[in-house]
Amino acid sequence: MGRIVVRGGLVVTAADEVEADVLVEGEKVVALAARGSGVSEGWSAERVIDAGGKYVIPGGVDVHTHMELPFGGTAASDTFATGTVAAAWGGTTTVVDFAVQRPGQALREGLDAWFAKAEGQCAVDYGFHLICSDVTEAALREMDGLVAEGVTSFKLFMAYPGVFYSDDGQILRVLQRAAGNGALVMTHAENGIAIDVLVAQALAAGRTDPRYHGEVRAPLLEAEATHRAIALARVAGAPLYVVHVSAQEAVAELARARDLGLPVFGETCPQYLFLSDEQLTAPGFEGAKYVCSTPLRPREHQAALWRALRTDDLQVVSTDHCPFCISGQKELGRGDFSRIPNGLPGVEHRIDLLHQAVLDGRISRRRWIDLACAAPARMFGLYGRKGTIAPGSDADLVVYDPAARHTISATTHHMHVDYSAYEGLRITGRVDTVFSRGSVVLDRRRFTGRAGHGRYLRRGLSQYTER
Repeated sequence: MGRIVVRGGLVVTAADEVEADVLVEGEKVVALAARGSGVSEGWSAERVIDAGGKYVIPGGVDVHTHMELPFGGTAASDTFATGTVAAAWGGTTTVVDFAVQRPGQALREGLDAWFAKAEGQCAVDYGFHLICSDVTEAALREMDGLVAEGVTSFKLFMAYPGVFYSDDGQILRVLQRAAGNGALVMTHAENGIAIDVLVAQALAAGRTDPRYHGEVRAPLLEAEATHRAIALARVAGAPLYVVHVSAQEAVAELARARDLGLPVFGETCPQYLFLSDEQLTAPGFEGAKYVCSTPLRPREHQAALWRALRTDDLQVVSTDHCPFCISGQKELGRGDFSRIPNGLPGVEHRIDLLHQAVLDGRISRRRWIDLACAAPARMFGLYGRKGTIAPGSDADLVVYDPAARHTISATTHHMHVDYSAYEGLRITGRVDTVFSRGSVVLDRRRFTGRAGHGRYLRRGLSQYTER
């Protein structure tokens, strides 16, 4: 890799915007020099990359992806190989995926299964959260050792009875354990028991189309579960992170908790910011493309999400990337919306969509980097190494062209899925060149990376809650 100078760009981090040159040596950033200081004029390098007229930003950190996730009788269509290539094309150089403990398994067995899926396949660096599906005394004891090994976050589902669901007692016990070992507990907050009743009633009444997926998963059921999860976290004295927040009522629950000074955090995803339940009502079976959980909401919920991102009541934008093709996968739910695999593709488009939000005046340029890079790295114990550009940080850099115009389409994306959730959307801003630990993996829109370059990341405790 040698020495590389990235010259002439505007370096944008969550903290600063400065016209500066960046010196990369091996896998690390070793120096930044403000333009005109004369410092960088003496730098020797094997390669100089011209970033004139462009931004130089940290590589994106997507802390919510599901590669190869088994679900609904099929599995997410992106492998770790294809999904991490798509991430690189979109300027994301770190993904944190979800290993799954199956009922009857030890936590370690679930984690080892995901290590086997990812080993030697990833084009960018990766880590794991662990989904707890079988909360036993043995599993609770295992948590401590896993935290010491760098698996510092555990996810529990309040939805999907019979699949991933944990009841309130199990959730409380995991939160109590996390209060002792420093882990961050993540929750999918929907009242799954009530939702199953509404699903059965809808199907019995002949309401089988994709649109009813959103109608039975009412915003109040997300808000109720969010409120309940916060209450359990308060009882346990543990921090809480609520994933894929979509409803304004759920945002209000988080804001209320944060106003009380509680260590409660949340993320949302681009689909909730740019799409709405109008997509679910598309003619025929088209709405199946947009079936995900939590579901797309009426457009009026978006204002609350954007406001929460500006006020820091939501801290992170990740993708919940969980793609299923229409052909052979989403089609499993023709005539029964409850059988449509839940999930949308998106790992490739997050950075660009949030940049469009900057141009639209919804967030600032530095907040863009905070939401997509710094805050997720900080939330999950990676900041300093990831999420910023500073001497000693990994050389995960993106040269970003803020003026490039393009149209999102399944014909040009690199995710292994046969449709785009954002088909035809015209946006301004595009990734040009991407470094992963000092290696150029995307060179002026030409992929030069390889499977196996990505390394597994042992994570520290959340830097929002670290004691």
